[in-house]
Amino acid sequence: QVQLVESGGGLVQPGGSLRLSCAASGSIFSIYVMGWYRQGPGKQRELVARITSGGSTNYADSVKGRFTIYRDNDKKMVFLQMNSLRPEDTAVYYCNCRLTIGGVDNWGQGTQVTVAS
Repeated sequence: QVQLVESGGGLVQPGGSLRLSCAASGSIFSIYVMGWYRQGPGKQRELVARITSGGSTNYADSVKGRFTIYRDNDKKMVFLQMNSLRPEDTAVYYCNCRLTIGGVDNWGQGTQVTVAS
């Protein structure tokens, strides 16, 4: 069983920055991919960014150049540095991981990010 705990959400003004953190725990030997998804009001959950154990990354077009994902494999943690935040980035952000290629999705409880003046 995998547990994911997010932290770092909050209220920030447009143009500001936040860093989200996610720590994985449980019976884990290694984690293939870790990532961040978000779900805004009235919207479907969408991929924000993900990173494999080898360091390969994918980003949603809407966050490229503004968000950076990175991970600490030893600590089983993933981070999302969010800069130049916009009101449309307002959402609940969820940490996600898969232990193996094609494995089941594991989710955190979510952390609220609100961008408003």
